[in-house]
Formats: sequence, structure tokens, C-alpha cells
Amino acid sequence: MRTRRRWLRASMIAIATATLVIANGTAAIAAADKKPYDDKLLRLSEILGAVHYLRELCGANEGQYWRDRMHDLMEAEGSSALRRANLTRAFNQGYRSYSRTYNTCSPSAQTAITRFLSEGSELSEGLLKAFP
Repeated sequence: MRTRRRWLRASMIAIATATLVIANGTAAIAAADKKPYDDKLLRLSEILGAVHYLRELCGANEGQYWRDRMHDLMEAEGSSALRRANLTRAFNQGYRSYSRTYNTCSPSAQTAITRFLSEGSELSEGLLKAFP
């Protein structure tokens, strides 16, 4: 009985230690992959998703233009699977959020497009100036 308890305790300690090592390694990888401009980049991705939905809704007939811009952004910044996943999630969140809000192209949707294009332009220019 004592031997079994010792074995069980040793196993639990080994599992706990392995979990900590894996968690620390994952955190270190995530920290190494973090850039100082990630928040702005994620916001830009979200804007691209929203604009992609809204422009199509309002009949812009641009096809995959905004999705292609997102693809370009991912090619430039998606250096790891985690970064690509975060950028994709932000794009999809922007798309889904506005697909739930707008079913038709309204003046409010047009205003949102104008604001998003302005904000996206400001973010892009700011990122290029700060991090060439």
C-alpha cells in the first residue's frame, strides 16, 4: 500500500512538473512571438474583416479585395501559427460582428465603412512610420 502511494505521489509530481515545463515553454514562445504593435495589427485585421463584409453588402463588387489585403498582412506579419491564428480570429470577428448588425446597406452601414476606412488608413500609416 505504501509503495503504491509513493508511486502515485511520484507520478503526480512528475505530471505537475511536466505541466509547468510545458506551460512555461508555451508562454516563452508566445512572448517571443509578441510584437509591440500587435494590438494595432489586430485592430487593423478586425477592420479589414468588417470592411470586407460591409463593402460587399453595399454592392461595391470588389470581390475578394479586402480578404486579399488581409492575406498580404498575414504574409508580412504571420510569422508563426499563433500569430496567423490571432490575425485570422480578429478578421473573422470583424466580419461576423457586422454581419450580425447589418442585413442591408443603410446610411449607418455607409458611415461605418467610411469610419473604418479612415481608421484603417490611420493605423496603416502609423504602423509604417513607427515600424518601417
